Amino acid sequence: MTDPITTALRRLPTPRCAYLYDTTALRTRTATLRAALPPRTTLLYAVKANGHPDVVHTLASACDGLEVASGGELALAVQARARRIVFGGPAKTDAELAAAVTAGALLNVESPHELRRLAALGVHTDICLRINRTHPAPAGSHTMTGTPTPFGIDETQLPQVLADIPDGLRVIGFHLHAVSNNLDGHAHAEFLTDTIDWSQRTAHHHDITLRIVNAGGGLGIDYLTQNSIDLTPLADVTVPDHIELILEPGRYLTADAGWYATEVLDLKTTHGRTFAVLRGGTHHFRLPAAWGYSHPFTVIPIDDWPHPYPRLSIHDTPIDAVGELCTPRDVLTRNQHVPHLRTGDLLLYARAGAYGWDISHHDFLRHEPPTFLTL
Repeated sequence: MTDPITTALRRLPTPRCAYLYDTTALRTRTATLRAALPPRTTLLYAVKANGHPDVVHTLASACDGLEVASGGELALAVQARARRIVFGGPAKTDAELAAAVTAGALLNVESPHELRRLAALGVHTDICLRINRTHPAPAGSHTMTGTPTPFGIDETQLPQVLADIPDGLRVIGFHLHAVSNNLDGHAHAEFLTDTIDWSQRTAHHHDITLRIVNAGGGLGIDYLTQNSIDLTPLADVTVPDHIELILEPGRYLTADAGWYATEVLDLKTTHGRTFAVLRGGTHHFRLPAAWGYSHPFTVIPIDDWPHPYPRLSIHDTPIDAVGELCTPRDVLTRNQHVPHLRTGDLLLYARAGAYGWDISHHDFLRHEPPTFLTL
């Protein structure tokens, strides 16, 4: 995989800085996940992980459809001709609700007020209710339910909400996304089974014809190793004949199909610590700073040195890889050992295809954006 990446990067003008996305890797990862899922499972890609048009178009066709959380993502899904669209998120505007209905999207309604706002549009549509359960979520990087969050309807309030569904709206299922980046496959399989069981019990109790159980995403990867969640236990989940289980992964599908590459502009040692200063940083790839971890890199040597001034070089030393922003928090990697590194070489960050560019503060200091390449 590194040969086409290196070839593509070498063609760029210096100073090089780029995201690379591999559409073949996206399709392969989707096929791997689909093969591990139980029957009657619908696979939707969560666009929030990476909204690059080539990524969205690829996964709109490889998956059964797309999950969106804004009007902008809805527009991307419509442009990509997604066969299925599900719209979630706690802060939908009236215009977004109307656009979702027009696009034929299934809405995950987040609150009683959102129900009333949707009904005020005069629409007749099927909906799912997003529930913040009292049951704790599996372990992961972010917990969505079983704790105070702005997401969904408190489970204890559900009977009152169901007793007051506005005319024109029909509840056909529940959205129960609970966790982000869960690395325990057995725990996730147990979560899916519990989600289905809870939905069936709740629907029966409230006389709802249950058609959909949406368990959201949460399939995790480990950024410090090559490990990902073990998908094997998921095949043992039983989905009843009359129910469609919807999964909405984002990170698991895209992380390993993207790389961030950035050129070393300077090498310097201050107070006994050596820094590689990059053409790039957290305004391009914010995830390491946001999560407080050190993202590993590999060095791509660039032998060409077209400058009249001497080339800096270091050997056999740990470095901090830092960006071009005027803040000491612009750090991608801390204390990674390098056998040899020069100004002009590239640092290549793997597993950068999810929540990289999309969550970053691009306009801080108004640096030029990276180049985007699709392989």
